[in-house]
Amino acid sequence: MTTDTTLELRATRVLPATPEQVFDAYTDAEKQKIWFSILDEEPGVVEIEVDLRVGGQQTAVWGPDRDTLFRETQTFLVIDRPHRLVTESSGSSPDGMTMTTQVEVTFEAHGDGTLMSVVQTGFPSVEMRDFFAEHAWVGAFDRIAAYLSQA
Repeated sequence: MTTDTTLELRATRVLPATPEQVFDAYTDAEKQKIWFSILDEEPGVVEIEVDLRVGGQQTAVWGPDRDTLFRETQTFLVIDRPHRLVTESSGSSPDGMTMTTQVEVTFEAHGDGTLMSVVQTGFPSVEMRDFFAEHAWVGAFDRIAAYLSQA
């Protein structure tokens, strides 16, 4: 069986912290609650719970208000702090659309910072993959970088 690589996303960003600091910012519920909304002009809803163990789950609910919420549940498949994290991600948007993908994130020392690399597979459409490549991951990287710059 072959994988359709057109529905694979690859994204990277060098972040201003050690691999341990970036891994922890990405996986710690209290840190996530800060960076999820760090660039928002108006506070919205951010609720996050994390059970960081293989088989455990992270559930995040966020949005501008209670009537417009996104939900994502990630099940941890591989945890190798601070090098690698693999999850199965199931998400839903306010319009009721759902999607399940697999996400592999690696954290590699790079000069004074960390190269964070993401490979996400299983998108239902090229348009959805492109949205995540051009908006979702860019926004996440921007928010994590802003958080780490202040930490």
